[in-house]
Amino acid sequence: MKHTARPLRLPLRLPLAVSLLTAAALSGCSGPAPGIPDTGLNDPAKKRIAMRLVSSAENSSLDWEAQYPYIEDIGDGRGYTAGIIGFCSGTGDMTEVVERYAKARPGNPLERFLPALRAVEGSDAHTGLGKPFTRAWAKAAEDPAFRAAQEAERDAVYFGPAVRQAEEDGLGALGQFIYYDAYVMHGAGDTEGTVGFRTMRREAMAASRTPARGGDEKAYLNAFLDARVAAMVEEPAHSDTSRVETAQRVFVREGKLRLETPLRWKVYGDAYRIEKG
Repeated sequence: MKHTARPLRLPLRLPLAVSLLTAAALSGCSGPAPGIPDTGLNDPAKKRIAMRLVSSAENSSLDWEAQYPYIEDIGDGRGYTAGIIGFCSGTGDMTEVVERYAKARPGNPLERFLPALRAVEGSDAHTGLGKPFTRAWAKAAEDPAFRAAQEAERDAVYFGPAVRQAEEDGLGALGQFIYYDAYVMHGAGDTEGTVGFRTMRREAMAASRTPARGGDEKAYLNAFLDARVAAMVEEPAHSDTSRVETAQRVFVREGKLRLETPLRWKVYGDAYRIEKG
C-alpha cells in the first residue's frame, strides 16, 4: 500500500537536476523532487494515502480495504452508514452502490432491497432493511464485483469531482485530499440543516485567493478549513472537528502540500502515522 523512493545508480558526474532527484530519493521523502510536477492524487500511491487518511476518520483504522463489509447506524440521521467511505441509506449514495452492483451482477442478494433503499432516502428509517439487509451487505463484500461497485461510486461522486476542482484551483495533493474529505463528509451541495462543499469553497474564495488566481496555497487551504469548521460546529453529528484541527490543519502548518511522508495526526483523540508512502 505504500511506495518508498529508491536510490538511483548514477555515473559520477551528474547534471544538477539529476543530482537533486538523487538527493530527494536518498532522503526517504515521498514527495517529488524540485522541478518535477506534482501529480497529486492521480498518483496511485498518494490516492492510497488519501484513502487511509479518510479511513482514520470514518472507521478509526488505516486499513480502508477492510471496510467494504462495514455497515451500521451511527445515529447521525442518515440511516445506515457503510462501506469504504461511509455510503448512507438516507442520502442515496448507498442506493447507487447497490444499483451499480445489480448491473454488474443481476440477481445478487442485495438487489431485492432496492425498493426499500429508494423509499428511505431522505430519512434515517430502516423500513424494509434491518438485519437481513445488513447481513446481505456484509456478505456481498466478499464479491469483487461489489467491491468494484463501491470504488466506482466513490470515484464518480466524491473522489473524481473533488480532485478535478482542486486541480482547477491550483491545489496539490494535500489540497486535493482536503477537498475530497469534505466531499465525503458533507457532499457537494447544501441540504437542509447542512453546508456542502460548494458553499465552503465559495466562502473560502471570499476570504483568500486560490493558487490558480495567484494566492498563497497554505493561506487558501486554511481559509477553506475555517469554512469547513464553521459548517461542522453547526451540525451536531459532525461537531467534533478533530479530523480538521488535529489532522488536516497540522499538514498545512507543516507544509506537507504534496502529502509528503512521514505524516502524523490525530482524529477523535486517536493517534495515527504513515511513515512512508
